[in-house]
Amino acid sequence: MILDGYRGGWETSETDDLRDLARGFFAMEIVPNQARFAEAKQVDRELWNRAGEAGLLCISIPEEYGGGGGTFAHEAVILQEQGFIGDAAWANSVHSTIISHYINAFGTEEQKRRWLPGMASGELVAAIAMTEPGTGSDLQNVQTKALRDGDEYVINGAKTFISNGTHADLVVIVARTGGAPGAKGLSLIVAEVADLPGFSRGRVLDKIGQHGQDTRELFFEDMRVPIENLLGGEEGRGFVQLMQQLPQERLSIAVGAAATTEAAVREAIAYAKEREAFGQPILGFQNTKFVLAECATEAFAARSFVDHLIASHIAGTLTTEQASAGKYWAADVQNSVIDRCLQIFGGYGYMLEYPIARMYADARVQKIYGGTNEIMKELIARGL
Repeated sequence: MILDGYRGGWETSETDDLRDLARGFFAMEIVPNQARFAEAKQVDRELWNRAGEAGLLCISIPEEYGGGGGTFAHEAVILQEQGFIGDAAWANSVHSTIISHYINAFGTEEQKRRWLPGMASGELVAAIAMTEPGTGSDLQNVQTKALRDGDEYVINGAKTFISNGTHADLVVIVARTGGAPGAKGLSLIVAEVADLPGFSRGRVLDKIGQHGQDTRELFFEDMRVPIENLLGGEEGRGFVQLMQQLPQERLSIAVGAAATTEAAVREAIAYAKEREAFGQPILGFQNTKFVLAECATEAFAARSFVDHLIASHIAGTLTTEQASAGKYWAADVQNSVIDRCLQIFGGYGYMLEYPIARMYADARVQKIYGGTNEIMKELIARGL
């Protein structure tokens, strides 16, 4: 395959060692359990602790807060290796690549020392509560309210599609803390939800794909959170905080999309070599050859494009428009390539026992979360 031997320009001997570690960890802890995780609609809670022990959580958070002291290059390696095994159950990207960076970038010193070490060890699992039943990509329309009452916020509202919703010990809540309309009234408040009165977990959501990922509804009813849990200590900064971290979230989606695209092509090539029809392997038919040649080329292009964006992000030059382009385009390629690869499997491609079927179902949401692909194009167009 044309991607054999390919290596991103941002990779180093250190990331090579991490890749070996992550690959071994996933082979032991995730691959044998994928069917069980899907049936349970969640990974094992202990997986987080074992990942923390292995040094795979919060790997780009400074060591002084318990993290690995790495860069986004280290995050990208873990995301890629997870994509290469076609896993969408373990939402480490939400925990480590997104939420820990909200706390590291905007938290007070006390907040960082209180929460980040537990996140790095796996003692604490984190979720971010943005989406509401009536609010998707339009974050400025969030209705959850956090009203000040003495030294506490009283929070009321509902959130949905929350990854890590079952296991979460920390929930970063996007809430309206003031009377200002739109973005100006939003803040991020971190709730430590273990045995917290007024906090409840709703339905475990039955999704098209990503069956092993812990996703559910969350409810807040007169839930009281100390005012010192306001991220950064200043009200009305929530929307700005979200916007500053969203490029990394969107790049993370692109990294996983490119890796899973490559994994799908490799699955299809292996199947086409062993499956016979009319007395020969189906790879011998011109149509199969051409489809796989196209898919391999698109996987190569996606990997190269995303690697360029990774290098830009590491250098601190990645723009919102570039991250948006990477997210939408890599997600589109992922869906298109996996669809064509599944066709090569024929009826077996529709059976969930085959990884290609799970990849197909898992891929669809990539064009939705992190901001829909339509919103990504709107953001790109604003910079034209």
